[in-house]
Amino acid sequence: MQTDSGSWLRRVARERPLGVTAVLSAIGYALVAGAFAGAIPLFPPLERSTVNLFGHLIAVVNASALSAILVGVYFITHDEVEKHRAAMLTAFALIAVFLVLYLWKVGGGFEKSITVTGPPEIAYLLMLAVHIILSVVAVPVVLYAVILGLTHTPAELRSTAHARVGRIAVAAWSISLFLGIVTYVMLNHVYGWVPRESALLLVAVPRPAWDLGWGSGGRE
Repeated sequence: MQTDSGSWLRRVARERPLGVTAVLSAIGYALVAGAFAGAIPLFPPLERSTVNLFGHLIAVVNASALSAILVGVYFITHDEVEKHRAAMLTAFALIAVFLVLYLWKVGGGFEKSITVTGPPEIAYLLMLAVHIILSVVAVPVVLYAVILGLTHTPAELRSTAHARVGRIAVAAWSISLFLGIVTYVMLNHVYGWVPRESALLLVAVPRPAWDLGWGSGGRE
């Protein structure tokens, strides 16, 4: 039964990669938006120290994912297809780990705002904005490239859009991860931060998490 179900899912993904990509992308966007809005009660509340720990773990996961992507690019440029596949699937698995940690951090804890002003704040916000935009853009192209890679043989992939979409995915994914790491360092190790009382980056929507007693203006 499980084998039949797996074969059916693989066949659907192979025959309708765009449709499967659209469905999975929509689910991913909904989960993130729901976590920010506090509409997904799946995550238990996190202590302030645990939120910080999750932030550090996310940075490690993202750095590892970026390394895996770059290794995967190296392998494919040297025509080592199986190693490329393993590296990219490792990166994809790490991003799945990131998503779980990130949703739990936001849904059970809070997001942070940088306390510095002037040019450093502008630079931080610009990098953060590009990071977020590229993260959103990367979701469907990464999923599409992965779906094609999992449902086609290397020979079959040559007649698909895998290589072209893969290049876009790698560029968006890598830059997003790099900027995410830079903003993490600025926020947590260079400048101070306060909890952000909004559901989205530029939309002020109060969240009930602030009733946990942290306050809205206290520094770490």
